[in-house]
Amino acid sequence: AKEDSFGEELSGLLEYPLYTKPLEFEGKTVPDVLLSGDHSKISAWRKAEALKKTERLRPDLYSRYSQKPKS
Repeated sequence: AKEDSFGEELSGLLEYPLYTKPLEFEGKTVPDVLLSGDHSKISAWRKAEALKKTERLRPDLYSRYSQKPKS
């Protein structure tokens, strides 16, 4: 599936954050976008979070991903 963390669009990036219940745990809350039910916004959020995490933790992978041709 394209939305899968191993799908083509997110291939080469670290995984986005995952949340479960309860909605708040140790002062951290589930982002509203994940509760919205809007699948396109959720996909965009996941990609943005994966990009941020990859850039912060694996700049080498981020650089490689950024240089890939866009389809």
